[in-house]
Amino acid sequence: MRILVLNSGSSSLRFALYEGSSNAPLASGLAECLNSPDTSLTLNISKSELTLPIPGSDHEQALRSAVTLLQEHGALTCAPDAIGHRIVHGGEYFSAPTIITPTVIERVASCNHLAPLHNPSGLLGVNVAQQIFPDTPQVAIFDTSFHQSLPERAYLYAIPRSYHQQHGVRRYGFHGTSHSYVAQTAAQQLNLPVETSRILSTHLGNGCSATAILNGQSVDTTMGMTPLEGLVMGTRSGDIDPGALLFFGKELNMPIQEISDLLNKQSGLLGLSNISNDMRELREQASDGSDEAALAIEIFCYRAAKSLASLTVALGGLDTLIFTGGIGENDPLTRQQILRHLSYLGLNIDSNRNSDHGSASNGIITTDTSTAQAAVIPTNEELMIARLTQNTLVAHR
Repeated sequence: MRILVLNSGSSSLRFALYEGSSNAPLASGLAECLNSPDTSLTLNISKSELTLPIPGSDHEQALRSAVTLLQEHGALTCAPDAIGHRIVHGGEYFSAPTIITPTVIERVASCNHLAPLHNPSGLLGVNVAQQIFPDTPQVAIFDTSFHQSLPERAYLYAIPRSYHQQHGVRRYGFHGTSHSYVAQTAAQQLNLPVETSRILSTHLGNGCSATAILNGQSVDTTMGMTPLEGLVMGTRSGDIDPGALLFFGKELNMPIQEISDLLNKQSGLLGLSNISNDMRELREQASDGSDEAALAIEIFCYRAAKSLASLTVALGGLDTLIFTGGIGENDPLTRQQILRHLSYLGLNIDSNRNSDHGSASNGIITTDTSTAQAAVIPTNEELMIARLTQNTLVAHR
């Protein structure tokens, strides 16, 4: 089965083409800066990279350009057998990957208010793919579905129950595809018995979240009703006193949209440092003596460690802590700073293993004498989406 994976963002379109049970894509790519003069399309195929300027292209034009390139390079000689879409928010409707129908599209659209920055873009990708490949089955893979196993004590807010019952106000969790993938990979790679495992998965990138995974199921997580709750992120604030929002509105006369932009686009590492949301740039600035960059990084790491420690309550202990995502996989100093706060849990970092991302030790970056272990497990959401798409269609036949 040849599966095209689409991850449609507000101004980008990421894609990958998989065949059969292969873990490596036949091709992958990214169209970015959509609807602007700087729109470009990058294709990775046969160990080479090709970048094509496609100024002003929208999602449909970008996907058509990507399909043309895939065809020209022999990766896609006919329509794919299936298309898998990353959809961020499925609300309480979807607890598993789902074949896309008009009813599914309506229900996803009804969740748009819960993820206004993500769901409309995902649906746009579905619409464009249906136009180009009208006879190809399409499957929605929801970031929230992995967290449908959360118990009520973890997903309910302490507000009147009617707001959950009538309006869906509750904690949903996100990054589910990533957390599910790395937990499964860690179980195989580290010989963890899934049925008795206690895993903390930490996805650190521009968006950040952590999840407690008990016996293979998500039992608590840091993101909530929206992807804004939880850890400090690149431009998102993470946890903040709701009273501060009342202050912004009442005392500073800020409209709702301005508050949303503040918390989603101007906060996090960017807001703390007033320099950048990119951890790499902040590391450089901190090494050059920037106190603002150093403080932003310390707050990022402290808050991550604090949240990870609290999630061990849901697990009743800890076997393995996973680092994944762009920062989690590639920044040894961030992992070191976080683990220093968590040494009391028996996580003793091995500097040599950490510096090479655990590449010589099966991903493990803690000492052999640690009572719990930490490991670097690269995520692969596109591969997970391809697998889930194929499994869903096979089960449906």
